[in-house]
Amino acid sequence: MARLVSPLIAAFALCALASLSPQTALAQAQAPAQSTDAPEEPLKQIALTDAIVQAYITAEAEVDPLLAKLPQNDDAAVDPKLVATLDAAVKKHNFASFDDFQDVGANIGQVMDGIDPATKKYVGADVLLKRQIAALQADTKMAAADKKQELAELSEALKAAEPLKNPGNADVVLKYYDQLDDSEPKQK
Repeated sequence: MARLVSPLIAAFALCALASLSPQTALAQAQAPAQSTDAPEEPLKQIALTDAIVQAYITAEAEVDPLLAKLPQNDDAAVDPKLVATLDAAVKKHNFASFDDFQDVGANIGQVMDGIDPATKKYVGADVLLKRQIAALQADTKMAAADKKQELAELSEALKAAEPLKNPGNADVVLKYYDQLDDSEPKQK
């Protein structure tokens, strides 16, 4: 069971990071340092269409190498030329701005976080998180301190999980699941 739990947690963490990192990396790099007590801005949920998701997939191939050029240090300044290049790249794919591209990515990520990888069906992030919590609680081989920390992280993620305001987004994203899943970073 321990072998199953750790990959599940790692997969969830990667999905969470993947769904957030590429889409929010620029915003986080540009934003001034904020207190950890500051409330996180809620997801701007939008209705996804086939055309929007296809444009996102196409634009992502061009945007990802640019995002890799962002400074790894949160305190480092972001090159304004890079920001302009990112904006131009997404505009070629009919996004109004990089922020618009990020909103689409966050909405896709929200759906991807709720897809059961075994069945490729949308069940909701809350269901998957509850499964991970149950599996972790049943794990008798994990160190107590590690288990406590991971349970706390999963519980926080469960509290933060938002339901889809546009249930049709799940159907649209599922059509492109394999393409979107291929674009996510894989655990080595």
